[in-house]
Amino acid sequence: MKRKLLLLTFFVLNLSFISHAQSVNWREIYPGVWKGVVGKPDVYNLLNSVEVQPSAALQKLSKAPFPLKNEEIVVEVKNGKTYLRFPLERNEQLYGFGLNFQTIHQRGRIMQLHVDHYGKSDNGRTHAPTPFYISSLGYGVFVNSSKYIDVYAGSSVRKDSKNPPEVQDRNTDDNWSAHPYSDAVEMLVPAEGIEMYVFAGPKPVNVIERFNLLGGGGCLPPRWGLGFTQRVNRLYTDEQVKAEAKAFKDKGFPLDFIGLEPGWQSKSYPCTFEWDKTRFPNPEKFVKEMDAVGVKINLWTNPYVSPDAEIYSKIKPFTGSHTVWNGIVPDLSMPEARKILFDQFEKEHVKIGVSGYKIDEVDGYDSYVWPDVATFPSGHTSEQMRQTYGLLVQKYSYEMFRKNNRRTYSLVRGSNAGGSSFPYVIYNDNYSHEDFITALINSGYAGVLWTPEVRASKTSEEWLRRFQTVCFSPMAMINAWASSTQPWTFPEVAEQVKEVAQLRMRMMPYWYSTFAKYHYEGTPPFRGMSLEEGFGSDFTKEKTATNLEENPYEEATSKEVKDQYMAGEYLLVAPMFTGQTSRKVILPKGKWYDFYNGNFVGDGQVITITPGLDRIPVFVKEGGIIPMMPPLLHAPKAGEKVDLEIRVYGKKPGVSRLYDDDGETFAYEKDQYSWRDLIVEDKNGVLKGRISEPESGKPNTIGRVKWHFITKSIK
Repeated sequence: MKRKLLLLTFFVLNLSFISHAQSVNWREIYPGVWKGVVGKPDVYNLLNSVEVQPSAALQKLSKAPFPLKNEEIVVEVKNGKTYLRFPLERNEQLYGFGLNFQTIHQRGRIMQLHVDHYGKSDNGRTHAPTPFYISSLGYGVFVNSSKYIDVYAGSSVRKDSKNPPEVQDRNTDDNWSAHPYSDAVEMLVPAEGIEMYVFAGPKPVNVIERFNLLGGGGCLPPRWGLGFTQRVNRLYTDEQVKAEAKAFKDKGFPLDFIGLEPGWQSKSYPCTFEWDKTRFPNPEKFVKEMDAVGVKINLWTNPYVSPDAEIYSKIKPFTGSHTVWNGIVPDLSMPEARKILFDQFEKEHVKIGVSGYKIDEVDGYDSYVWPDVATFPSGHTSEQMRQTYGLLVQKYSYEMFRKNNRRTYSLVRGSNAGGSSFPYVIYNDNYSHEDFITALINSGYAGVLWTPEVRASKTSEEWLRRFQTVCFSPMAMINAWASSTQPWTFPEVAEQVKEVAQLRMRMMPYWYSTFAKYHYEGTPPFRGMSLEEGFGSDFTKEKTATNLEENPYEEATSKEVKDQYMAGEYLLVAPMFTGQTSRKVILPKGKWYDFYNGNFVGDGQVITITPGLDRIPVFVKEGGIIPMMPPLLHAPKAGEKVDLEIRVYGKKPGVSRLYDDDGETFAYEKDQYSWRDLIVEDKNGVLKGRISEPESGKPNTIGRVKWHFITKSIK
């Protein structure tokens, strides 16, 4: 009898285990976007933490078939956790899993996706550990959880694998590998169920577009946000800030906004959010004076409330159990906490004209943020708050500016899935130029923005190289909070620095249209080469000529390309690093031209370039149409007309689109924006350009238009 009871118990336990393995009922919620729910997911997740509203553009996308074999997707809920398994083909590469700094290729990696300060091992602990990956085969997967997620991205082998690796004998086989082939992506989520999404392509870039649109579309910064910014010494006074702005003007360097570091507050670490009246005796007058000379003000802060803050006692009941630097931590998932904090921000800052924030220290290091044993009055776990806190500060600070009908462009140290529509750029305290470029590439896979800011440099060469890179990134910024450096700090390269800063301003029409495509279509403005058509498996092998070399398939597909990237629709940027005099550039299939002189450089080839110090190498694809404006010291104001020079590269007709709105308010959300076609036509063997007429009643800030057909000949 006892044996029968034991057998029955064993049978029931096994039945219980099996009953938790569930097939996923995928529901197509938008064309090419499927949602699946298994078990009992946490009520609080990444998307609903900030009430994400998907973009209406999703409904207009073309239909696509479900890109995976549903029977090969396995979900098991057991012991309060959810186990996920997605199939992998042998020839797939994976991208994504957050803002990584070392790696582009993610297949074979093991990670725990966990909001944290920059970690050098790319183990999942990073500023934006987005639980979203993209396959080179043209599909994507997003797991909508605000828990720490363990990821085995093609790194483990099940004994019941349908495609097991070959068993090898290390004693006799020189090809033995410690990392056998794996045919699955597996994840472990500490929750009793999960909400997840699958995205179709057909191209990898289409996957990312759908993902970004699900998050509300990309952000649309104000025009001034795409100009140049200087963050000044942390203890500068109002007069020193004014003097800095005047020096920029006198020396002919563009400047659109200045960032004030911790010293603008009466106390920081923890913060009062109140002005230090010894350094800024009349903040409102100061902000207005700066705005009058075309320079906006951005404020550093972190959200941890000092006992000396005016709002301390009022907000204390709505804060967590633990402090950060002796400051209490507002539970920003609660309306009461948000209202107290951001009412203070609005009264003290936004209402007097402050343009944005640099929100620091919402990312981690376990040694100073709240621990995982912390509790919050909302009932959300410490882990959930850690994963979403950067999203919450973005969402609700952004809402202040919406309420006041003024766009912002700001900085933040932590983000996650659901943050693409917020106008915030990530930065950190790491200072490897090479890592900065890897992060810039990975930002395009993660649905976030990243700036490779310039701080101090050891040499004039390093200073210029960093400056060149940042001018081809989402935010062109010097962070001089500790160094007090300025663009002209190294006199021997001051003119080259000025030239690239002016180029940043001249290219503003191109950058603005690129961000409009990010907003309306979800296309990441800066992205890796794997998302560029003609890069990878459809390369052609062509013989060399002069400095051209063969472009073998392996160099583009098996090797990570971490030192070049696409900027907007047409530009390939190939940064130079300190000590380099030459470098290789992998050109995708199709004709490519030098940005500066229009000369043909290659087609589906690896080229070796020796560009000199003065310029960052930039190449334009065939048919590139680049709108440019005069090198103004400040971005055009609302309604200000600007003349355009339209550069055309190559010898074929084409069409590009130029975006326009007032550049400052949210009027574009009420249909006050326009797209105008830049049209290149072949007229009896001669290329001619024209711009479509503006729609009646729509914004039109375009003055005279001059066409420049920069390509003279093709080899």
